[in-house]
Amino acid sequence: MALKSVLKSALLSGAALLATSGAWAEGIGASLLTQQHPFYIELADAMRAEAQAQGVPLEVSIANQDLSKQLADVEDFIVKGVDVIVISPVDSQGVLPAIMKAKNAGIDVLTVDVPAAEVDVTSYIGTDNYTGGLRAGELMAEVLGEAGKVAIIDYPTVQSVVARVEGFKKALEDYPEMEIVAQQTGITRAEALAVAQNMLQANPDITGIFGFGDDAALAAAVAVKSAGLADQVKVIGFDGMEEARNAVDTDPVMVGVIQQFPGEMGKQAIDTAIAVMNGEEVEAEQPIVPGVYTGQ
Repeated sequence: MALKSVLKSALLSGAALLATSGAWAEGIGASLLTQQHPFYIELADAMRAEAQAQGVPLEVSIANQDLSKQLADVEDFIVKGVDVIVISPVDSQGVLPAIMKAKNAGIDVLTVDVPAAEVDVTSYIGTDNYTGGLRAGELMAEVLGEAGKVAIIDYPTVQSVVARVEGFKKALEDYPEMEIVAQQTGITRAEALAVAQNMLQANPDITGIFGFGDDAALAAAVAVKSAGLADQVKVIGFDGMEEARNAVDTDPVMVGVIQQFPGEMGKQAIDTAIAVMNGEEVEAEQPIVPGVYTGQ
């Protein structure tokens, strides 16, 4: 803590900077990827609730999937002098400069949900996405009778999604009659809908679609039904929010979703930040095993 205090003092040298930054805001700063998705709403709510319960100041900034805003938000936390910064990166590689600036300022960095690439942080708290991908692939093989042509809707700049897709592909290697015929990026629900429509048009014999997240999967299900392929194509998603679980319950096209637990993730992120603030050692990786939801 003594070194951190020295670093803070050095960073604040200069009357102009002191005048604009004000007093040090001891506590936790969190930069979250979005608030346009129920997963991140639940994660942020859990973080706020746990911080309040523990009596620790927490400031949450929302990047809205804009890397430039996330970098600026982290810079703001550095100037304010928070004790710990929690980040869910918009871009797993693009966030590197912000993490390095924080570390150079003596501030511990945690990542939540999405890991950072090519940089060490104090701890990563998130779903075991590779295992989730494996389970998605195994479920796809099961529902298609171990034979079929599969498409993937991807989000390749986010490391957690990369791990999901790698796990999915690895699982399908055990089934020689399963073939991946298309893989395209569709980040928002609107983009995923257009991508799914394009893939179905180019590959009318597709029998399965894996969506990297709930929005992608729900959009794919709409595209499947619009193309008149509801009896042919099965869709599996990832996140497990209420809308997706309801779709699995009621829509025969949606056969399953890999379920994450954002509330647990958010609470664990705050508890880890508090442990770090208290000088305790924490695990470098804290994976949360996902579930598989296939209906009530």
